[in-house]
Amino acid sequence: QVQLVESGGGLVQAGASLRLSCAASARTFGVYAAGWFRQAPGKEREFVAAISGSSGATSYADAVKGRFTISGDNAKKTVSLQMNSLKPEDTAVYYCAAGLDLATKSYRYSYWGQGTQVTVSS
Repeated sequence: QVQLVESGGGLVQAGASLRLSCAASARTFGVYAAGWFRQAPGKEREFVAAISGSSGATSYADAVKGRFTISGDNAKKTVSLQMNSLKPEDTAVYYCAAGLDLATKSYRYSYWGQGTQVTVSS
């Protein structure tokens, strides 16, 4: 069982930066892949970024490429999402997830955090 707790959300203006963090309770978090997803009001949950705990390989949604960076620290059992040049359309609840493989589909992830709100004003 893996418990995930996100932090770092908030209200910022367009163009600003935020850093989200996800702390995991797993004994060996490095065996998992971790992903960030987001869900805006009235929309489906969508993939943002993911990282493999074993290889460090990453994957990004086209909408955030070049602006967001995912990173992981297996020793600290944390995954972070650095978000730069934020846009109003980035406004959503951001969720951290963990699964066995790096994937872009939410059903591939077995463990989820409670989410943290990110609001970007224009």
